[in-house]
Amino acid sequence: VQLQASGGGLVQAGGSLRLSCAASDRTVSNNGMGWFRQAPGKEREFVAGVSWRGDSKHYSDSVKGRFTISRDNAKNMVFLQMNSLKPEDTAVYYCAQSRSSYGSSRQADVSSWGQGTLVTVSS
Repeated sequence: VQLQASGGGLVQAGGSLRLSCAASDRTVSNNGMGWFRQAPGKEREFVAGVSWRGDSKHYSDSVKGRFTISRDNAKNMVFLQMNSLKPEDTAVYYCAQSRSSYGSSRQADVSSWGQGTLVTVSS
């Protein structure tokens, strides 16, 4: 499967962005999906995960309460709504297909990566 992420850009602190991830086929509807990010000079980290049915979601502590992950299996899409953005959210964001059904936070469980979309939050 190919994953295409979009929606990144430049936003001021406190602002919002919505990231989208389009999958090339319907196989993703059977898998958990997630978003990861990599800030400059740092390792890639887990941001949010969603189960294959969309009924179970989990987040990293750093984004909990500000970000919301969702999915539309009919359209093979996954979304990340990001509110109250902070400069420390600046990173390249990657969508990912998980081998698990629940959207694992472990990078070792990722079977496919999207190409990444850059989010820059100015102070």
